[in-house]
Amino acid sequence: MLTLGISPCPNDTFAFHALVDRYGLVLDDVEALNVRAERGELDVTKISVAAYGRIRERYALLRAGGAAGFGVGPLLVAATDRAPGGRIAIPGERTTAALLLRMLGAFETVPMRFDLIERAVLDGVVECGLLIHEGRFTYAQKGLVKLADLGEVWEARMQCPLPLGAIAIRRELGPDVAREIDDEIRASVRRAWSDPDGCADFVRRHAQEMASDVVAQHIALYVNDYTLDLDPAAVEHLVSLGEQGGLYPASTQPIFAY
Repeated sequence: MLTLGISPCPNDTFAFHALVDRYGLVLDDVEALNVRAERGELDVTKISVAAYGRIRERYALLRAGGAAGFGVGPLLVAATDRAPGGRIAIPGERTTAALLLRMLGAFETVPMRFDLIERAVLDGVVECGLLIHEGRFTYAQKGLVKLADLGEVWEARMQCPLPLGAIAIRRELGPDVAREIDDEIRASVRRAWSDPDGCADFVRRHAQEMASDVVAQHIALYVNDYTLDLDPAAVEHLVSLGEQGGLYPASTQPIFAY
């Protein structure tokens, strides 16, 4: 049985629910999955697209199962309206959010788990925080102020959707297996769209204390047509941005598995 790593966030538990009994399921924060992929621990796993260059020799990307789109970018927030700066909490050094922050400038960053960032900003542990996942829907009601939408910065510069996450597969499994898993993921997503109640309990079980309306907004935003088929050019742009930033060397290995 192949191992499959996904995050416990609603978009992943919704999209992959139909597959959880067919794989050795590993649920973990996306930055933890990035680290595990660097170690080569998983056969198939969700990763941040920005982390892909670190694992490119060992893994290729699938076209299905990712998170991408317009209006999906990380938000830079603070407790008061101010210029970006000071210590900025990021949801992991390998995340797409951390790479996108570089488009605003060079800052002192403090890596921490994504769900701790709002509280760290409110408590003054850091001056600013970079929010992903449900933080996009909850920051205002907690009294935080948006300083920048990094998705908007990306879209203005690149004129394409923002690829946040993707599914990586061991190259040694080959293109035929990759196509088969891609088809399984697409079927799982379509099944979830057609019967959302069928995966609702699984989603709620892993959504921590997320309110039901936030869960619904999360799924509606991050599970979209790009979950069925990533934009290859957008992925190439983001990987190139990481190469140009010196996060990892350029590679001749093809990005996608087929």
